[in-house]
Amino acid sequence: MAAAAGGSGGCWFLALALGVSLLKCLLIPTYHSTDFEVHRNWLAITHNLPVSQWYYEATSEWTLDYPPFFAWFEFALSHVAKYFDQEMLVIQNLNYSSQATVFFQRLSVIFTDILFVYAAHECCRYVNGKRPGKELLEKPMFVLAVLLLWNFGLLIVDHIHFQYNGFLFGLMLLSVARLFQKRHLEGALLFAVLLHFKHIYIYVAPAYCVYLLRSYCFTENKADGSLKWSSFSFLRITLLGLIVCLVSALSLGPFAVLGQLPQVISRLFPFKRGLCHAYWAPNFWALYNAVDKTLAVVGTVNYLNDRWIGSRIPAHCPSFCDSTSHTHLYLHLHIGPRGFLQCLILCALSSFMFGWHVHEKAILLAILPLSLLSVESPKRAGIYLILTTTGHFSLFPLLFTPPEIATKILLMLLFTVYSFSSLRALFRKEGRLLNWLETIYLIALVPLEIFCEIVFPLTPWKLKFPFIPLLLTSVYCALGITYAWLKLYVSVLTESVTVRQKAE
Repeated sequence: MAAAAGGSGGCWFLALALGVSLLKCLLIPTYHSTDFEVHRNWLAITHNLPVSQWYYEATSEWTLDYPPFFAWFEFALSHVAKYFDQEMLVIQNLNYSSQATVFFQRLSVIFTDILFVYAAHECCRYVNGKRPGKELLEKPMFVLAVLLLWNFGLLIVDHIHFQYNGFLFGLMLLSVARLFQKRHLEGALLFAVLLHFKHIYIYVAPAYCVYLLRSYCFTENKADGSLKWSSFSFLRITLLGLIVCLVSALSLGPFAVLGQLPQVISRLFPFKRGLCHAYWAPNFWALYNAVDKTLAVVGTVNYLNDRWIGSRIPAHCPSFCDSTSHTHLYLHLHIGPRGFLQCLILCALSSFMFGWHVHEKAILLAILPLSLLSVESPKRAGIYLILTTTGHFSLFPLLFTPPEIATKILLMLLFTVYSFSSLRALFRKEGRLLNWLETIYLIALVPLEIFCEIVFPLTPWKLKFPFIPLLLTSVYCALGITYAWLKLYVSVLTESVTVRQKAE
């Protein structure tokens, strides 16, 4: 990427931001999940209890299990919440959801999304699309703005299901933008802060660590693009270390003084929860579990029993994720900011594919940054369409109440149709973005949804096998996400080899 000619600001960006904000307001009365009660409980905990009790309080099953910065964020929100409804701040008021409480919590998500809007604006400034169109609607920066601001997954996860992912992704995208601007220390600071808001972003930390080491701590390259080892700056790595240490001290320091770090760590990394979430995330383990269950049903000896899964896989899973992530990190981070972004996406996807107790919502960690690459090349655009369509469809089971069925289908259709049409227009001279097999796979999502939402509830299987729709959605989407991951991986490694050969 490079800075695009001209600014990305303007009335059109403001119109897009205001339009999606109005849509979010319309979604305020919709269904909300147990995550709504999770955050209400955290408001109550941080408002009423001293810091020393935050990570011990267990009146509700939804205990505080996010890093300290997020706890302080809830603390700040609680002092605004008291002006809406004091009862929401009573710890014993489990599952409390008055109209004022719903309005406040929904509004707090919409308001904090301002950071995401700003981050999207900063990212759009550094888009270098191929053959930018003359019309505004065909300009890469406009397409990217829509893909980010109107992202279907983020809309339903935050503004229907209920979570605070918007401003967190805003921090991540803003740190990426700062690295593109060569404001390395600011980018490092933003990412360090992000990690202490939500630790799931540790999945992409290797990309940041290696890129900052390669591009900031080493100040010169040789003629062939390789490292000039003598250019290593101890001052720069000291500055990075100070940023990490100061942010960590500010976040974890109070709990270290109280002797509560082990308790905080046990809340942040609850490995006893098991390998898979209740609804299997569409990753390698969904395919693994499906094959294992099929073999068990047909009578094959099931060597992959629960004890094996519970005791063996944790030891192998993280090491495999690390090896896959670090392979591409060291191979082509010399490409620059664009290579860093590709590595970040592959780190996110690799962790999603093989991580421990992965939630289906974690696919957004790869989809949103991939949006930045989708407007640059037809190859990345094709991978984006596969990953986004499949990943977004895998979120459908989050919204299972009848009133939300039409809403999720309509929003998904609108975003998907726009994604396909805009990217096809952007790369009309490059030919088809998807081959016939990829197209058939994505079209097959339609009959799958019809079966899950209409046909299956009418069958006698609904009472005996209520998990079938979830199983089919997870396994089918896992095939598409696995394919997109492999295709992106091969593409990035191939590109790395080509760049290295040209350099030589």
